Amino acid sequence: MLVIVAPGQGAQTPGFLEPWLADPAFESRLNWLSAVAGLDLTHYGTKADADTIRDTAIAQPLLVASSMLAALAVFPQPSDAFTKVGAVAGHSVGEIAAAAGTGVLSAEQAMVLVRERGKAMAAAAAATATSMTAVLGGDRDEILAKLAEHGLTAANDNGPGQIVAAGTVEELAALAADPPAKTRLIPLSVAGAFHTKHMEPAVQTLAKYATAISTHDPRTRLISNRDGHVVHDGREVLNRLVNQVNSPVRWDLCMETMADLQVTGILELPPAGTLTGIAKRALKGVETFALKTPEQLDDARAFVDKHGSPSEIDASPTWRLLVAPMKGTFTRAGQISRESGDTVESGEVVAKVKSLRDELEVKAPHGGIVVEWLVEEGDPVAPGQPLVRLHPKGGNA
Repeated sequence: MLVIVAPGQGAQTPGFLEPWLADPAFESRLNWLSAVAGLDLTHYGTKADADTIRDTAIAQPLLVASSMLAALAVFPQPSDAFTKVGAVAGHSVGEIAAAAGTGVLSAEQAMVLVRERGKAMAAAAAATATSMTAVLGGDRDEILAKLAEHGLTAANDNGPGQIVAAGTVEELAALAADPPAKTRLIPLSVAGAFHTKHMEPAVQTLAKYATAISTHDPRTRLISNRDGHVVHDGREVLNRLVNQVNSPVRWDLCMETMADLQVTGILELPPAGTLTGIAKRALKGVETFALKTPEQLDDARAFVDKHGSPSEIDASPTWRLLVAPMKGTFTRAGQISRESGDTVESGEVVAKVKSLRDELEVKAPHGGIVVEWLVEEGDPVAPGQPLVRLHPKGGNA
């Protein structure tokens, strides 16, 4: 199985888009996204220095645009992607690129959302002196306890030995003076404590914009930063994009889901390298490809062909799918049994998926009429596996 991932803030480097602009189609699309974002992304991706593109309001639109356009370079016919890509995920702001790539948002919607996200997060960061520090090595439980002791948040949990602490500069200074055992601390050059309570004003701003955004359900598995679950309702994806701004990034759980899906290849979109580096350490035996320049496109397509397989999720307009959010055992026990032809109301719980760690309800966000169940009682299911087809009905569609 192939998983495509989009990097988050901090992955950008000066001039990383320079080689891509030799392609007239890429340049034209970047000019259009620049107009939508109200930023000269060509300049920021080619000529601007590291300090300039570190600015949150610049870095975030630049990253999302580069990932979306590189995906188009790999798949000149976008529909071809859905016959190859088993799952998609994005780290932090990279989730917006992932949402656009799976069809939840249009490219223009993604650029407006990330433009306002960057501005709102920069404004929230300016209100209080906050920052972030990478905590490398050590014992995870001991690190989390020490962060809690100093009032800090584990804003990014990127897997074994890679946690990013965030909070006020005073709280981070206290951590530096009293670090967890066997760890190395690296202060990050960022504008604020992202994915913490300090970003609540940005969440409120984005929530207002989100009410005006129309969405579609993802056309392949979309793995969420919040908990590593596969989310298949477009409105829920958008809600998670908004609330993710002040919620920790659980990339460790995203990788657990990739392992549950038996991923064999991970392709990272530019500016690539960070997420494939993490995967090499956390997902042993999984082949990775860091797409950095257009000279690699032929090799990237060969990588896609090697690992790609059609997603089980098909976006037929005549019915909706409800899918398993995680790996576990399927059951309808305890629920009113719904059979073919029965009506399911909006918000109704139709099934549960139970694992050793959790039990999650599967709800019908839009309601509908049961077309057919795709699994049997007690069946083991994988993340994103279709459970039931629903035909939209009346005003619930």
